[in-house]
Amino acid sequence: MKKLLLMFTALLFLGQAEAQRKNFRAGLRFGVTTSDLQANSLMIKNAADLKDLRLDIVNANYGVQLGLFAQARIGKRFFIQPEVLFNTSSVDYNLTDFSRATPDSKLLRETYNNLDIPIMTGLKFGPLRLQAGPVGHVFINSKSELLDVDGYEQKFAQTTWGYQAGVGLDLWKFVIDIKHEGSFQNAGDHISFFGRDYAFDTRQGKTVIALGYTF
Repeated sequence: MKKLLLMFTALLFLGQAEAQRKNFRAGLRFGVTTSDLQANSLMIKNAADLKDLRLDIVNANYGVQLGLFAQARIGKRFFIQPEVLFNTSSVDYNLTDFSRATPDSKLLRETYNNLDIPIMTGLKFGPLRLQAGPVGHVFINSKSELLDVDGYEQKFAQTTWGYQAGVGLDLWKFVIDIKHEGSFQNAGDHISFFGRDYAFDTRQGKTVIALGYTF
């Protein structure tokens, strides 16, 4: 991940030499993400190996991104566009407790903060861009109401990976992108109860809509 940050910094310096030829642009970027996440329930067993809890995803909420991007054109059509973005998102879970005489359910929220580093490459056709590339997610921190539940632990990987693909438009000083993001990890793979690791049976997909403004 450090290599990706160094690459982004190098492109910024390269842009000073390329700017007059209009092959390089850099600026601020703001975006929102939406998720369509449907998964089977997680059946949680307690320390005595008895069915204790059921965890369901109720809603994957809107996320927000803010950061920097650079865009360098190489030749007539090819371009590379690295981005460094602070991303915050949240998921609402429904937790059902079967340890009581009458099962009890409650809605709990987890909020995630990550540093997202997409590196998009593709082809330009006038103002239109076709693009795809990898995206790294560096975990920063999380706030979770699930931590109040007995036996729950979080086991986040420091860095996870996915991919993005979509289209973009370059209009005057504005850079507009609409991308689909996929993950290589199953949703909820950070969840652990009573020393057992869990994950849902699906991978989280996102739609990313972003607007950039070049300096």
